Amino acid sequence: MIRVAIVDDEALIRSGFALILDTADDIEVVAAVPGGQALEAVAAHAPDLVLLDIRMPDVDGLTVLSRLTQLPEPPVVAMLTTFDSDEYIAHALRNGASGYLLKDTDPDDLAPAVRSLFQGAVVLAPKVIPTVIDGYLRHHRTLDSAPAHADNLTPRERDVLVHLAQGLSNGEIGTLLHLSTSTVKAHVATLLTKLSVANRVQAALWAQRAGLLAEDDDR
Repeated sequence: MIRVAIVDDEALIRSGFALILDTADDIEVVAAVPGGQALEAVAAHAPDLVLLDIRMPDVDGLTVLSRLTQLPEPPVVAMLTTFDSDEYIAHALRNGASGYLLKDTDPDDLAPAVRSLFQGAVVLAPKVIPTVIDGYLRHHRTLDSAPAHADNLTPRERDVLVHLAQGLSNGEIGTLLHLSTSTVKAHVATLLTKLSVANRVQAALWAQRAGLLAEDDDR
């Protein structure tokens, strides 16, 4: 079962998302709370994934995100919102969020998005993808000035990184490379440490700067 916590200041959103997700046989909503109860709920229920409202009246969602990512075993966090502000998207993804979903997400798409997030994929609402690309191009210009080098990566790590940058989940990477999902997850964790990046989005950008995607296309 994928254990999910929903953190939102609107009771209707919490109950609606919980109702939708609880219809899935492999998903269990273990908590649905306002922002002020987020950290307490995560500590009490240890969810695998948190759907977190990015802007709430009682607490800043980005502050909650920062606290969650500092936990010894942090849950996967996807930001939940009604708007696609470049400032908020960039900040959330730079600080460890694995996804960005709009509250008007089609109900049929919600459970698949949760499964993809749980499997290690980055999930972005289609409406925000252009904003993410533009925002990262601006925010990472200083990083682009320092060339990325893949010399310290093993061949297997390079393969995992390339497929990660192509948007594949851990399970999909494992199938392609004939590895278990847990082994891929371990490689991803090593990559994040070696590359000094916070999440898969930043690792994908690093791979692009290093030219690994172009190399893969040439094979």
